[in-house]
Amino acid sequence: MSDLKRSSRQISKPKGRLVAPLKAAVKTPRTRAVKPVDRATMLEIFRRFHTAMPEPKGELDHTNPYTLLVAVALSAQSTDVGVNKATRELFRIADTPEKMLALGEEGLKQHIKTLNFFNTKARNVIALSRRLVEEFGGQVPNSVEILETLPGVGRKTASVVVNIAYGDPRVAVDTHIFRVTNRIPLAVTKTPLDTQVALEALIPDQYRLHAHHWLILHGRYVCKARKPECWRCPIGDLCRYPDKSLG
Repeated sequence: MSDLKRSSRQISKPKGRLVAPLKAAVKTPRTRAVKPVDRATMLEIFRRFHTAMPEPKGELDHTNPYTLLVAVALSAQSTDVGVNKATRELFRIADTPEKMLALGEEGLKQHIKTLNFFNTKARNVIALSRRLVEEFGGQVPNSVEILETLPGVGRKTASVVVNIAYGDPRVAVDTHIFRVTNRIPLAVTKTPLDTQVALEALIPDQYRLHAHHWLILHGRYVCKARKPECWRCPIGDLCRYPDKSLG
């Protein structure tokens, strides 16, 4: 069993909050100045991730591009586990924007009331569903730029949707990916958007589609925020983070 896969299975999934929307302020990780890894090292990093997990998957349950869009929108400041529990029954009865509009905002709230900011999220989901029906024939556009205009949808959400649903090799950046990128460092950046632009330019073509999943899983379960578990990191010998935790 590979180091990356073993680490994901051995470590229980965190119960805390995930990331806030990209519009929220994100602080640059406090690390001493280190130059980004060279291209050969970056290739080896992603080769190892690929070897360990050739087909990484997102952890949000969904059945089509629409339910994926809703799930990602609901996941802001909530855990994937919590979102999956809330949407399990919801997506059985409302897996299209038309059905979601028929359910209505109050009906939607009853399904997602366990999530943080469920009132705002319900309002946004109904509003984006209405726009999908009225302007796009009920279909989810394969366009980050268009998706970003929908209520409650930012760059990260839009990038996740086109990556998973349509195979567009976008690198959606959350706090985990922002942290990992600046720790290794793959790039030295100050904002999530800067990070996305840098990674999409630097990551080799053959690895870009799955890069988001590899980096987020690595950040969640190995390269953790408070204390990275460097002693079992599959790329520990390649990482230049100056404050490694060895046990």
